[in-house]
Amino acid sequence: MKKFLLTIVLGSLLLAGVIEADKNATCLIRKIKVYEAPRWVTTIQVRSGETIYFCSPKSMFEFFFHPAKWPQYNVKQDGDMRISVNTHDTLKKIDARKAYFVYGAKEISPAGDDLPAFETKESAQKFADKNGGKKVLFFDEVPFALINLLNGRIK
Repeated sequence: MKKFLLTIVLGSLLLAGVIEADKNATCLIRKIKVYEAPRWVTTIQVRSGETIYFCSPKSMFEFFFHPAKWPQYNVKQDGDMRISVNTHDTLKKIDARKAYFVYGAKEISPAGDDLPAFETKESAQKFADKNGGKKVLFFDEVPFALINLLNGRIK
């Protein structure tokens, strides 16, 4: 029975989709392999079709707020980026612009203090309550100042 349930769960994860990263995919910001922590993986597909990998939502937001630091990707505006995240609880690939992020939770990513992603506000709040999260934020509510704070760059 356990094997049957495990098969159903794994099958549903595959059908829902997950960000796939091979063993060579490296985080643009942190220069670490992303496949080792799938719950934290995020991607940005740029207008050229190239996919940029990140080891965490925090790292993705660093690029999102200042893409001009990486001129090789030719990102001129917000619309030049298609952003995906794996949900922290179900590993489902979703549009990051529709995700909820938890600030202040005890659980950390390969990049340190971070913002785990969730598909619903309810699932994000449940995680926050269980893991000491301070606030649930929708994508558009995440300010660059918070990314600086998470990185220890307080001015």
